[in-house]
Amino acid sequence: MGNGLSEQPKFSSNMSFFQSFHIAILGLDSAGKTTVLYRLQFNEFVNTVPTKGFNSEKVKVSLGRNRTVTFHFWDVGGQEKLRPLWKSYTRCTDGIIFVVDSADAERMEEAKTELHKIAKSSENQGVPVLVVANKQDLRVSLAQGEIEKLLALKELGPATPWHLQACCAIIGEGLRDGLDELHKMIQKRRKMLRQQKKKR
Repeated sequence: MGNGLSEQPKFSSNMSFFQSFHIAILGLDSAGKTTVLYRLQFNEFVNTVPTKGFNSEKVKVSLGRNRTVTFHFWDVGGQEKLRPLWKSYTRCTDGIIFVVDSADAERMEEAKTELHKIAKSSENQGVPVLVVANKQDLRVSLAQGEIEKLLALKELGPATPWHLQACCAIIGEGLRDGLDELHKMIQKRRKMLRQQKKKR
């Protein structure tokens, strides 16, 4: 599965780019980022290979209360040498999905370092973060409370709205709930920014 840009011809031409939410999908290598992306796009499990660059897909997702929202996802490779590129994909982003492998306790500290680095960078101040605790189907996966502590999510500070969502990307469990929360955080931030502009 793709390394590079793949076209998505099924969408109507009147769905212009600016109407979709720009979302960067980040996380360490093998966390399940591309599995998350293609589960959302095709609503089925797609066998993937490590992403050497990025995958980009525009996806319509049905959220609560009969709303259909269009997201433009940028799924960026998580190998150490690719992480410096993350900030290029989060520039002017509406939200960040940070995927962690719930079964990999050994790399949780590394995940925490990368998450805090990207969330606290000056360009991403205030950008909502959805932390997806993937692979919850595995027997050795950490509980949501443990992951919250290990990632020190409360230390992200009041400027960064975040939500932690337990999920299993292979079957899609928890993904739409998480996206719904991300969408709410984005809308809340947009409203706040509009109000700030009016006061100027």
